[in-house]
Amino acid sequence: MKRILITGASGFVGRHLIEWLGAGEKARRGTRSGKGGHSEFFGTCFPERPEHCEALGAEAPAVKLFHVDFRSEASVAALMRDVRPDEIYHLAALSQVRASWEKRREAVETNLMGTFHLFEAARNLAPEVRILFISSSDVYGDAKPRTRKRLFFEDDRDGVVNPYAFTKIAGELLSEFYSRREKLAVVVARPFPHTGPGQTEVFVCSDWARQIARIERGEAEPVIRVGNLKIKRDYLDVRDVVRAYALLMARGKVGEVYNVSSGNAPALGDILRTMLSFTDHKIKVRIDPDRLRTSDIPYLAGSNVKIKARTGWTPRIALETTLRDLLEYWRNR
Repeated sequence: MKRILITGASGFVGRHLIEWLGAGEKARRGTRSGKGGHSEFFGTCFPERPEHCEALGAEAPAVKLFHVDFRSEASVAALMRDVRPDEIYHLAALSQVRASWEKRREAVETNLMGTFHLFEAARNLAPEVRILFISSSDVYGDAKPRTRKRLFFEDDRDGVVNPYAFTKIAGELLSEFYSRREKLAVVVARPFPHTGPGQTEVFVCSDWARQIARIERGEAEPVIRVGNLKIKRDYLDVRDVVRAYALLMARGKVGEVYNVSSGNAPALGDILRTMLSFTDHKIKVRIDPDRLRTSDIPYLAGSNVKIKARTGWTPRIALETTLRDLLEYWRNR
C-alpha cells in the first residue's frame, strides 16, 4: 500500500486533489466500490480539528486527518513518525496575500519554517519519501517577462512584492537545498492563479461569484464591488491544477521547478464580464477602495512548455466553464 500524505488536505486545493487521486485509484482498480485500493490517504488540517472539517465528496477516498500546526517542529515530526509516507503533497500554507501582510510572522513561520520542519522530519524519519512542494507564480512579482510572447519561464528572475511570495521563493530555495545536498526527492510546482468550486470568498473570482449569487437571491443591492480590473492573470481551473500535481509527483524531475500555467492572461475586467453574462440580473460595477492593493502584481502569464514536455500536461477546462461552475457553487450554498 502506498501511503500518501496531503498537507492542508481540508483546504480548497487539498480537497480537489484528494478527489482526483481517489478517482485515479478507482480507475486503476476497475471498480466503483472504493474498497481494496492500492493507496492509503492521510491529511492535515489547521486550525480546525478533524472532527470539524467539512466532509469530502462521495467520490473521495477515506482520509485519516491529523491536526497539525506546521509552526511546531515536534508536531510535524510526530506526523512523519505516525504516517511514514511514500509521497507528500505539501499544500499547507497561509495562502492569501492580504493575510500575509497582516500576519507576516505567521506567514513566515507557517510557510517557510513549516516547510523546513517537514523537510527535516522527512530527512530523519522517511528519507525515501517523494515530496511535491507547492510554490506560487507570485514569486515572479513585478519582474518583466523576457520574451516577446510575454510569458514567464521557470528560470526568470523573481520580483517578490509581498510576504507570501517571499515565503514561497524561500521555500523553493529550501527545496533545492534539500534535493541537491540532502538527497530528498523534492519537486517544485509553481502554479499560476486558480479557482473553481469550493474556493473561499477571500479570493477574487470566488468573491465575485458570491456577490452575484447574493444579488440573485435578493440579499444584496444589484451592485458588485471590485478592485483593480486592469491587472491580468493566467487563471486555471483547480481541477486542471491538481491533475498537474499528480503528474509532477509521478514524473517530475527531482530538484526542478515547473510552471503550472495556461500561457493566457485575460484582464480581470474581462473575467468579470464573463461572470456577469451568466446572470439575468442587471448588476452595476463599483470600484471599492478597500479592494485596491498598492502591491498588486500587474501581469502574470506563464509558459507551460517545461511541464508539458516532462508530463504531457496541458489545461483541459475552459475558463468560462470554470467560472460558470464557480457561480453555480455559490448559488447552491
